[in-house]
Amino acid sequence: MTQTVLAIDDSPEIHQLLRVRLKNLDVELSHAHCGFDGFDQALTGNPDLILLDVMMPDASGFDICRKLKATAETRNIPVIFLTGASDVDQKVLGFDVGAVDYIQKPFDSAELNARVRAALRTKRFQDMLAQRAMIDGLTGLWNRAHFDQRMHEEVAAAARYDRPMSLIMMDVDKFKNLNDSHGHPFGDEVLQAIGDILQGSARTSDWPCRYGGEEFSFILRETDLEGAVVMAERVREQIESLQLRNKSQLVPVTASFGVAASTMCMNPRDLSPKWVIEAADRALYAAKENGRNRVCTADRP
Repeated sequence: MTQTVLAIDDSPEIHQLLRVRLKNLDVELSHAHCGFDGFDQALTGNPDLILLDVMMPDASGFDICRKLKATAETRNIPVIFLTGASDVDQKVLGFDVGAVDYIQKPFDSAELNARVRAALRTKRFQDMLAQRAMIDGLTGLWNRAHFDQRMHEEVAAAARYDRPMSLIMMDVDKFKNLNDSHGHPFGDEVLQAIGDILQGSARTSDWPCRYGGEEFSFILRETDLEGAVVMAERVREQIESLQLRNKSQLVPVTASFGVAASTMCMNPRDLSPKWVIEAADRALYAAKENGRNRVCTADRP
């Protein structure tokens, strides 16, 4: 898989030099010519590595690095400083604010390639470990830890860019009865089948998660309430159509759904992951109270 590198430098010559020197690496190189534009690109593009100039007219690389490390969406992106100075104090400061390495200008081609390869290799391994730690072992969906992180990021993005996001909370109906009547192995089979449905329904920008026990969640980026209801209804129908058998007996399975959207929050200052989750939970409770196997939406507060 091609990794992405963002170069932030005010010198067009440096960008041209990086294009030439990194052309043999399997990387996609993007460019920003000032610090704040670079920060915005990092926030939206989530590169695997940032090459950051120390001295820029609008902000120093140290300030931009501090800002990157203080922001949830960018704090795990490794930063390599580019500098023409050999001052030890500057290098120490760079490491203190969160950089993983320094490359001194003018670049030695072999050294540049080696340091970039090393940083990208470490990032790839870290991503693999982090992803493994956030996968639910039974269903293969994202787990609760990933749900909490992703909700924070998506709600923050919805508020920052004024774009909608929605949350579907769902619960398998009478799951305890399924376990008691047919055994826990069959209950696990039900959860795995639902996990397959959620994974098959997800777009690349969606995050289906196992919230806990028999409860699942679906985080939908750039999706309004109407779109989320359509998704929830589609998943509900697929679950209702499952043909799961225990000892040749066909066992019906259904689920209830609660849907909320960021656009339902009337005061933008109140919008938070807690607000969206509680709204979806209220809708899920209403679905259960009104007969189960249905999709309900959160009322406007």
